[in-house]
Amino acid sequence: MEDLKSRVAYLQGLSAGMDLEKESKEGRLLSSIIDVLGDFASSFNELQEAQEQLEDYLESIDEDLYSLEDEIYDDRPGMDDDDYMEVECPRCGEIVCFDRDIVDDEDVIEVTCPNCDEVVFVNDDTYASADEPELLEGRAEAEHEDDL
Repeated sequence: MEDLKSRVAYLQGLSAGMDLEKESKEGRLLSSIIDVLGDFASSFNELQEAQEQLEDYLESIDEDLYSLEDEIYDDRPGMDDDDYMEVECPRCGEIVCFDRDIVDDEDVIEVTCPNCDEVVFVNDDTYASADEPELLEGRAEAEHEDDL
């Protein structure tokens, strides 16, 4: 920060204009304080430059990661939005994605949250997920009415 360095230089000029003897207690104290302020200004400038370099580096990594995610996740053949379902975990709020074919599977399958291991979906028509309890209960009730 050039402004900080120029302010330290201004203080050096003021101290020189005070006609204090450099060997007096006050002169040595003022000179030492101004030297320390100059060191702080130089260190601050170096830290600021290093921070800018880190920000540039992080931005380039972020752009590379975004490109890589696009290549991996968007270009997978056979993976359409219609091929999977999303359910929100009632405990942690994590969005859990699973294959839509699980709903129609004859075996009972439990889908658990990878974050907290909470069961978020069971395909036995009696379990109500946190996202769509009305839909699942309505489907289960309709099947029971057919049995009567």
